[in-house]
Amino acid sequence: MNWQALDVSIIGPALLAGLLVIATHVPLGRAVLNRGIIFIDLAIAQIAGLGVIAANVFGWETDGWQIQVAAVSAAMLGAVMLHWTEKRFEKIQEALIGVVFVLAATLGLLLLANNPHGGEQLKDLLVGQILWVSYSQLWPIAILYAVVLLAWFTLDISKRHRLLFYLLFAITVTASVQLIGVYLVFASLIIPALATRNIRQNWRLLSAYVVGIVGYASGLVASALWDLPSGAMIVWCLAIVGLTTATFCGVNKLEISHS
Repeated sequence: MNWQALDVSIIGPALLAGLLVIATHVPLGRAVLNRGIIFIDLAIAQIAGLGVIAANVFGWETDGWQIQVAAVSAAMLGAVMLHWTEKRFEKIQEALIGVVFVLAATLGLLLLANNPHGGEQLKDLLVGQILWVSYSQLWPIAILYAVVLLAWFTLDISKRHRLLFYLLFAITVTASVQLIGVYLVFASLIIPALATRNIRQNWRLLSAYVVGIVGYASGLVASALWDLPSGAMIVWCLAIVGLTTATFCGVNKLEISHS
């Protein structure tokens, strides 16, 4: 255990990135869970990643604006397609989302097949590099997420505007994937929402935020102390905090029903 690894200059930006992600992904994740389209985040995240991979194949700079355009365009195209399938094939929407995810993931593998650095690029997209985030990277993300949250809570998008829901989801997930990776995006969306589903409605959103914040903070600290991959460690800490919360809430619910 290395206590000297708890460097605020490294953990600070990473934790702030996690808090920004949680701010938007908790309400989005609740909507996804309520609508029964749980794997849409994985599909959209993978499509956004496919846009990044395709841009790299064309030789565009990793930090260039072309990468962002490619990622957002791919994700929004995927969102529009999934919105269309929801209207036409609602009963099999979840299955179609799974197929889209598999196709995007395997196409990414095919595009990277002859790239000597393909394995490293794929790992970065899936697991992310949250510890390498800088404060300067977070300003545009913070502004984007603020706009998303404003639109989400003022327009009641999850219930009234299905297409806008898909598009906002695509934009948000695209930014998050490049910041923290596909796996952590999925965990941030689903675990807090799943863990707090039995909590009283008035406290559900706040409780989900607490699960997300504690999961990110404990994951970053644990990864620093034991020198383990941060993204994977945060996913596990989110799962542990979520399971603890769900178990505690389930016990309380059982006690109330017997009283």
